[in-house]
Amino acid sequence: MICCYCGTENLGDKSCSFCEAPLDHGRPKRKNFVYLEQCEQPFSQLKLFHTYDLLLLLRLVRKERSDAFNQMRLIKKGAQEAQMDQETISFAEEQYLYYTKRAKVLEGILIDRMGYKPKTINDKLLINIDQKIKEYEKKA
Repeated sequence: MICCYCGTENLGDKSCSFCEAPLDHGRPKRKNFVYLEQCEQPFSQLKLFHTYDLLLLLRLVRKERSDAFNQMRLIKKGAQEAQMDQETISFAEEQYLYYTKRAKVLEGILIDRMGYKPKTINDKLLINIDQKIKEYEKKA
């Protein structure tokens, strides 16, 4: 088996004889499509996502978090003017806290990989990373 990190030929070991990298798993592959519900996967599954896919997913989660915050703000403002039940207010707060925690998980994985979490994830950043990945794939 050939190590995907250093390229050393190995004879059936569980780790590379040169760099000791595990031989039973490869590098993460990019997905064709990333959707919001994927953020609900456990950490052990999320850490297997390609960094580009994590950025896309974090962008979706941040958008949902922002929408939940705006909804929570409107509900709280409306609760003062009209009679709102506590269940509606609690649901809006739970949604905001849920997506805040999901964003922190994704940001933590990105910090481990990149050394920082991007402040904003816009099209320019994603296009730039996508181009670099495609250039690397052409060389490899």
